[in-house]
Amino acid sequence: MRFLIVTGLSGAGKTSVLKHLEDSGYQCIDNLPPILLTQAFSLCEAVQPDRRVALGMDSRSGALFDAEAILTAIDDSRDKHEVSILFLEAETETLIDRYKETRRDHPLAREGVTLEQAIAGEREMLQPLHERANFVLSTGGLTVRQLCARVDELISRGESQQTLRTEIMSFGYKRGIPRESDLVFDVRFLPNPFYIRDIRAYTGLEAPVRDFVMGQEQTRAFLEKLYPLIEYLLPLYQREGKRRLMIAIGCTGGAHRSVAIAEALCDHLRQLGQTVSVVHRDIAAEEASWPFRRDERG
Repeated sequence: MRFLIVTGLSGAGKTSVLKHLEDSGYQCIDNLPPILLTQAFSLCEAVQPDRRVALGMDSRSGALFDAEAILTAIDDSRDKHEVSILFLEAETETLIDRYKETRRDHPLAREGVTLEQAIAGEREMLQPLHERANFVLSTGGLTVRQLCARVDELISRGESQQTLRTEIMSFGYKRGIPRESDLVFDVRFLPNPFYIRDIRAYTGLEAPVRDFVMGQEQTRAFLEKLYPLIEYLLPLYQREGKRRLMIAIGCTGGAHRSVAIAEALCDHLRQLGQTVSVVHRDIAAEEASWPFRRDERG
């Protein structure tokens, strides 16, 4: 039987995801204390053995929450059930803004503890689940519809818990390095299209910027070293049992150089038969901040 444990930071979107999964045909149980996880496996198998089940588990359980107990229950059920973990997270600043909007209390908030401290404590509490998660999704900047679409994409792509899934994310350093990244490559050494008037209003997904970036001698030399390094590392990560590898490619804003390089790396790995996807974290926010906009396009 197939189970999906939905966990992660408070305010990262777990409620929206569980509602979406319920609409998609999952039997959903929210705020399940870890001590009841094994019983939940058995009960769901006895009542609806053919239905997919999503279980919401997080720090709302308070003193009853134990991340290691969750992982032990999963390991003990490995021979009977297929259990995956979906971990939702967001930057601290994003979570603080969301709590300000909803005016709700953080589960770990108490007298003398700031919201930022509560979020930091929750990160530490959930770290064992983050490390074992099959899917890690950063929800900052996503609408509810985009979040649900990303969840569908991740789940449908997870053919096997034993398969290493490589995720490539472009980002802008001015908005911070993605917390979920395993490998980070800085491509700010490449010539920046932002300062070239004829092409700066395009992104790395479009031919003017893509051709400019890929046409640089520095780019070709870099990729000649990057491709063999990634090809060398992937089987080693898989041999160690890693299920997901996040490769982050960063430039200044996250719309030009990093996007073009991320797309090139994704295409290369797909040609090798790897399970790989690419997401551009900051491209929309960066475009929205440009003073010149699209009227400069030829």
